[in-house]
Amino acid sequence: MDYETLTSERDGPVAVVTLNRPKVLNALNGRMVAELRGLLAQLDADTAVRAIVLTGAGERAFAAGADIGELNQLPNATRGVELARHGQALTLEIERMRTPVIAAVNGFALGGGCELALACDIRIASENAKFGQPEVNLGLMPGYGGTQRTARLVGRGMAMYLCLSGEPIDAREAHRCGLVEKVVAPAELLTEAKRIAGVIASKGPLAVSAAKRAIDEGLDLTTRSALDVESLHFGTLIDTEDFKEGTRAFLEKRPANFTGT
Repeated sequence: MDYETLTSERDGPVAVVTLNRPKVLNALNGRMVAELRGLLAQLDADTAVRAIVLTGAGERAFAAGADIGELNQLPNATRGVELARHGQALTLEIERMRTPVIAAVNGFALGGGCELALACDIRIASENAKFGQPEVNLGLMPGYGGTQRTARLVGRGMAMYLCLSGEPIDAREAHRCGLVEKVVAPAELLTEAKRIAGVIASKGPLAVSAAKRAIDEGLDLTTRSALDVESLHFGTLIDTEDFKEGTRAFLEKRPANFTGT
């Protein structure tokens, strides 16, 4: 299927999805959000895909925010709520996917672009990346999950700073505060993101998916309840062929051949 705002390619079990509106720094408009929801759902349904890298076209931006022209045309609060929920649906779907998604953040990740990166499971940033929630400069606030995911990732104080001041932070500060997991040279960004995706893709896919679900499902629970969730996911894996293959391969000192069954 052809997409107007995205490109995609496959490298074995790893899919690379690129936000492709470089003339406007890959700003998120309604079409891009809709296309991204459709493409990610399609990739997630393909069991041959075991990890996804999400990045932006060009050297300047992952995604520099929402399309301001589109925002400016919103007629009323009702349409504003609808737009926010449309973007939130995308970020929630990323979190709920079977397949891990790695954000390879090149350049600006601002506003909706930052919120998109926050919804991914792992964030790798180039040294020239910038992160921020500048919506207050427009008389707005984050609407695609930025207030909630930022607080969960880096704490209330840093979330307040980013969302109330609108000031961006660089990649090193984002790494220091826990917003991103790794910072690399710009020339190494996609290679490193694909390397990590390949490592994940080589593991038992059912185990990877279960661990992803256990982490996400447990975040809003008490420790006791979250441990119950963990034990249930752990137990279900014991009945899988992948578990049997993984333990046999370990004992036989050979690489495992996981089939996702």
